[in-house]
Amino acid sequence: MRLGKKMGVVAAGAALTLSLAACGGSGAGGGGDESAPAGDGGEDVKIGVAMPTETSERWIQDGNAVKESLEEAGYQVDLQYAGDDIPTQTQQIDSMITGGADVLILAAIDGTALTSQLEAAAAANIPVISYDRLIRDSENVDFYVTFDNYQVGVAQATALLTGLGLTDAEGQPTGEKGPFNIELFAGSLDDNNAHFFWDGAMDTLKPFMDEGSIVVPSGQTDIEQAATLRWLQETAQKRMEDLLTSTYSGGTELHGVLSPYDGISRGIITALQGVGMGPTIEEGLPVVTGQDAEIASVKLIQDGVQQSTIFKDTRKLAEQAVVAAEAYVNGEEPEANDTEQYDNGVKVVPSYLLEVDTVYSDNITPLLVDSGYWTQEEIDAGVAG
Repeated sequence: MRLGKKMGVVAAGAALTLSLAACGGSGAGGGGDESAPAGDGGEDVKIGVAMPTETSERWIQDGNAVKESLEEAGYQVDLQYAGDDIPTQTQQIDSMITGGADVLILAAIDGTALTSQLEAAAAANIPVISYDRLIRDSENVDFYVTFDNYQVGVAQATALLTGLGLTDAEGQPTGEKGPFNIELFAGSLDDNNAHFFWDGAMDTLKPFMDEGSIVVPSGQTDIEQAATLRWLQETAQKRMEDLLTSTYSGGTELHGVLSPYDGISRGIITALQGVGMGPTIEEGLPVVTGQDAEIASVKLIQDGVQQSTIFKDTRKLAEQAVVAAEAYVNGEEPEANDTEQYDNGVKVVPSYLLEVDTVYSDNITPLLVDSGYWTQEEIDAGVAG
């Protein structure tokens, strides 16, 4: 375990306080404050939080949730967004280290691009918590908080199969045999999560592909072919347009698209509607999956345009990141519930995994509205309030 210099100061201060309390007693004359929280002095601890971009509302919510929770716990917080620019993020993290951060919570743009920053953090005894995106190829990643990303892929593929009528919502075969034509989209190859999403989805789809119930007419079934750099909506739209031209201009029907993220989904849907499909699933739009329950996509699901999205409650993720950070502040190791899955190429990083839910049009209210994630007014408008 590595602890920063300020943590030693905080610990020493706490020890001195306990010593004085033992000598002076707990009465009014002892000067003690029995209502003071454990770890008092947290305001002297600075935590650096690096988020990849503000172009996705998901990351804005993550950053705000982490910052607010840490500040409520009494810590100083340096929250930075990098605009999906790797040099900007490396400079921001360098600045956090030289600025005296005691813990780093990092959501990397490129999980392979922070090796030197992590070496500097290790030299300064700063624990590093990898946030939702695993930082690779470094021994200096101390902990990882994320969702069960393989299961995210399973859930996305199951949603697609359900939309096609091949399975029910629990993934049980219905007896329908198709065949159905689908296309596959993946996330950005420099994001470790994209590979977990893909593996979970493909393992789920493979039996149906093997039996011929689903077919990929383009033949693009490798993650390198399906990848979407930086998860960009425009990139996904362009690839879908190219697929429609190359594979579906002769009258071949497209029934569904596996999409790993709502922004990509909206790009796909724009391309599909642009050639006259839809405008809704009921009117012939292919089934399109998603992830992150972004407000614009939740509106599309409510309107019967996008079929589903995976809800990863980022409030819970932020909460777990704060729990991990506080453990390091208090000289403890965070609790992991997975010590096997997340090998970053150098070490298996102890991790805490959270569960996810699949959102369809009929469960938007219980999952998103009743939980306070979005209001019904925000969903109706398709814009966060």
